Amino acid sequence: MAELITIEDPNDPRLADYVGLTDVELRRRREPLEGLFIAEGEKVIRRARAAGYRMRSMLLSAKWIDVMRDVIDEVPAPVYAVAPELAEQVTGYHVHRGALASMQRKPPRQAEDLLAGARRIAVLEGIVDHANLGAVYRSAAALGMDAVLLSPDCADPLYRRAVKVSMGTVFSVPYAVLDPWPRALETLRDAGFSLLALTPHPDAVPLPEVQPKLLERCAVLLGSEGNGLSTEALRAADAWARIPMHHDVDSLNIAAAAAVSFYALAQRQA
Repeated sequence: MAELITIEDPNDPRLADYVGLTDVELRRRREPLEGLFIAEGEKVIRRARAAGYRMRSMLLSAKWIDVMRDVIDEVPAPVYAVAPELAEQVTGYHVHRGALASMQRKPPRQAEDLLAGARRIAVLEGIVDHANLGAVYRSAAALGMDAVLLSPDCADPLYRRAVKVSMGTVFSVPYAVLDPWPRALETLRDAGFSLLALTPHPDAVPLPEVQPKLLERCAVLLGSEGNGLSTEALRAADAWARIPMHHDVDSLNIAAAAAVSFYALAQRQA
């Protein structure tokens, strides 16, 4: 059973994991280095626990103590009960969902470990916006992608904002970093995957017309919101595909494009 501790001092060192959550550069440097990440909200905390992440501590406002009582009774980590005003002072923002948990990261996965038995993989290049990354993960989970592979310059999937936007689905789809990029894409080809680059380029084939053989085991490559896929990634692909557009729209937000492509891939492989 967790120990329930009331804290009234925002400078209490036991709250160190929760300090300055709005300082993006601080969190990017600190969370991976120290092996922690922050889960926000009841649903996300429960999903993190269900996925096997170990809880370091929880930070709860009073009204959430009863809601999270079963978790408090099950985990050995300390639970810090604080006033909403103190939580805001410590974290730097209003904790709308009233519940935060500091979780321990797992050892990083290797790309090769995720390929056996997989048929649909999302490969993300240069997506540095945490909200976009979280939204792509949510679609990947909902639409049956087997894994997500990231270029080394992608945002951290376990950063608080990415976890929150994904609604905790970053815990549902296994991921790994492909390094060196883009040479490591050959790992997928060696495992029998076709590399399908999603791009609005006019030379790309409309997504519904991609050859069925390319979709038997397919890794769909998606680039950043502004620049799209790099020249190197496009050259590495076996084929280019585009989402047909109307009304002179040239492209979609990366989260929307990912959802469309994941759904289309699932339908073509069914």
